[in-house]
Amino acid sequence: MWEKKKRCTAIVLAAGSGSRMHSGVAKQYMLLGGKPLIWYALRAVEQSAVIDDCILTASASDLDYMRKEIVEKYGFHKVVSIVPGGAERYLSVACALRVVAEGAMPIPNRDGYLFIHDGARPFLTEKILQDTYKAVKKYHACVAAMPSKDTVKISDEEGFARDTPARRLVWTIQTPQVFDTQLIVNAYRQLEENKDRLEKEGIFVTDDASVAELFTDRKVKLVEGSYENIKVTTPEDMKIAEALLEGQREKTESSGKLRE
Repeated sequence: MWEKKKRCTAIVLAAGSGSRMHSGVAKQYMLLGGKPLIWYALRAVEQSAVIDDCILTASASDLDYMRKEIVEKYGFHKVVSIVPGGAERYLSVACALRVVAEGAMPIPNRDGYLFIHDGARPFLTEKILQDTYKAVKKYHACVAAMPSKDTVKISDEEGFARDTPARRLVWTIQTPQVFDTQLIVNAYRQLEENKDRLEKEGIFVTDDASVAELFTDRKVKLVEGSYENIKVTTPEDMKIAEALLEGQREKTESSGKLRE
């Protein structure tokens, strides 16, 4: 029997200052291959057959710039709301989720899926979006991730190796992180209500999956993403991104020549 597709909204986070880039320009606006870094994630969302619309977060001082110089200039029509983000990642997500919870979108997403993605990950692909979409329909909560290539050590408070988890069980977490709308909206609502208590207990969330794990009984499914789905955080990351982009161009040009 044909199943009607539920609404899929991307939340793209681009409110960071990018202090580790040591640049006077926020990293989301730094040029990669002649385009602002944020352009790549938004293009993947715009072209995706999975994503219906997008909420974009930006620094409060950048809202007009983001709208005029990114969204309007490049024709990202799926972006239906640009909202000011917070000082921390989870605060930016919370701001976007309030838009969802209040139904402040042209078409509300009350019973669909939310794809939360770091705008500093320029190599989001349609395959990753399709694979996480399939997983969230089945498991209700999933994240893009990759098996760790490295051995990981857990340290004690003094910096000595304490444990070595089996490498086959260690994954590095990426985005998008994808959830049933109400599941993650409710989880973040509880996070805001319990934030002070958690801080006193030394519990800090670093991603959306952590929020879901804390405040719901849903297990978060790990979905294989891509080793190229890197997050650009430092100048070294930008050099890697430039090399990956050049590799993609060479591959595309080579494929075109073969077809000829």
